[in-house]
Amino acid sequence: MIVLIVVIVVLVLLVVWAISLYNGLVALRNRFKNAFSQIDVQLKRRYDLIPNLVETAKGYMKHERETLEAVIAARNSAYQAAESVAGNPADAAAMQQLTQAEGSLAAGLGRLLALSESYPDLKANQNMMQLTEELTSTENKIAFSRQAFNDSVTEYNIAIEQFPGSIIAGMYAFQRAELMESIEAPAERQAPKVQF
Repeated sequence: MIVLIVVIVVLVLLVVWAISLYNGLVALRNRFKNAFSQIDVQLKRRYDLIPNLVETAKGYMKHERETLEAVIAARNSAYQAAESVAGNPADAAAMQQLTQAEGSLAAGLGRLLALSESYPDLKANQNMMQLTEELTSTENKIAFSRQAFNDSVTEYNIAIEQFPGSIIAGMYAFQRAELMESIEAPAERQAPKVQF
């Protein structure tokens, strides 16, 4: 009789432990999905600012049509990639596509802002200055949100990879989540060589 009670207590403790572990993994997964939604809010804000920035620049940069069109195309591509990731932030392929699209958009915006420096009237335009300031603020918020997302993803990935969480994660198909990298090209990670 005592052996039966001990076995039942052990089984109940194992079930409670497994439920607790499962619920912890669910909470971590939801935390990183919420963290991505914070990035998504800032990305959408940036996507809304870009057409206004391009429209403002269009009047001054008549000879830079290719650059303006490239920025809008990169914005549209990044917007679609963000929509894809928003549906499932754990999808590694979608996250990689978003990272690449964001890299292209950042490069295009960089070219646009660099070209705008060549147009003093555009630089002095109050609307352009305000849009540039808002874009810079939004970029800072995106960087902060990206860090929070990556921290949440790292915590989740550790939980599903460590024993005994890996057992529950394997049983219930918890999949590893992808970090949102800020630099896509390995060449961009290397410091430039300066020679005198």
